[in-house]
Amino acid sequence: MAERYDGPPGGTPGERPDDDYGDSRTESPAAPRQGPRPGFLSEVRSAVSVRAALLVLGVLALQIAFITSYVGAFHDPTPHRIPLAVTSVSPQAVDQSLYELNRLPGEPLDPRAAADEATARRQILNREVDGALIIDPRATTDRLLVAGGAGSSLAQALTAVVAEAESAEGRRVRVVDVVPEAPGDARGLSSFYLVVGWCVGGYLCAAILAISAGARPANGARALIRLGVLLLYSIVAGLLGTVVAGPVLDALPGSVWALWGLGTLLVFAVGALTLALQGLAGVVGIGLAILVVVVAGNPSAGGAYPYPLLPPFWRTIGPALPPGAGTWAARSIAYFRGNAAAGPMWVLTAWAVGGAVVTTALAVLRGRGRNDART
Repeated sequence: MAERYDGPPGGTPGERPDDDYGDSRTESPAAPRQGPRPGFLSEVRSAVSVRAALLVLGVLALQIAFITSYVGAFHDPTPHRIPLAVTSVSPQAVDQSLYELNRLPGEPLDPRAAADEATARRQILNREVDGALIIDPRATTDRLLVAGGAGSSLAQALTAVVAEAESAEGRRVRVVDVVPEAPGDARGLSSFYLVVGWCVGGYLCAAILAISAGARPANGARALIRLGVLLLYSIVAGLLGTVVAGPVLDALPGSVWALWGLGTLLVFAVGALTLALQGLAGVVGIGLAILVVVVAGNPSAGGAYPYPLLPPFWRTIGPALPPGAGTWAARSIAYFRGNAAAGPMWVLTAWAVGGAVVTTALAVLRGRGRNDART
């Protein structure tokens, strides 16, 4: 006999309520169908999208470019046309020295005559030359003036070349560092590392703005907001970097105000460049920014090896890229009273203005395109 169902309280005996699917009958679950198992390639296609595969290949290309750039720039530093002033109380001694130095194999030096020692020293401080040879015709020992603050590797290379040339003439050379490195600035690299840190902050700030709200700003107003945020970040980053490298660690001398201004401009320039590339290429723009700033910019910046020691390609592109312009300007501010810093500052200004204009223009065009599509 079937079991009687008395129903819920207040209900009618004999009625069974429907289950969640509207059927009061109890049925055994159907057995799962056994289809063909997906193959390994199908699993790979499901696990890794085409876009992800392309991004991974892009990362691999960046890695190889990074290795090629750094090893290519640094594996064989060779002096090439290092600017050198030559002076003496004897014009004949200057002419003879210029003749011999110009004939050195590989053109390691670019010698030019200076009126006197005071002029030669002034040219070093103005960053017109990297050293000066003071010839004493009444003795067998000459003096070589160098500027360690411009990079100790450059001063050492200049000393080695001149000492060898002098030795071939039966003479000796005494080295005098007229712009020595600060006690906390080992090998004159602090300015380079400060610039690298500022560059990293610039493109990471721009990348975070893209990750948080999309790589491409939806309209001009949002682009200006991002540029405003980047500017505020640049001001803070420039100040903190200057304080750490200067007063805190005592690694760099020079004007705090000038270094702060340089840091602000450099961080904003790199960030604006990154925003512009993101506007052009989406998230791939972050990789393009790394390609320009890190892969191409850092090894050609003249940090570890100043420009006269780099291969032709790197010493050509270095001054035009943010890390190179920033490193030169930082050393000029720290050791040379800001001399010869104007050119690099204009380079950074061009990157900053160009990046901001491209970012804003692309966003405005994108906003207009969406409005036209709606109408």
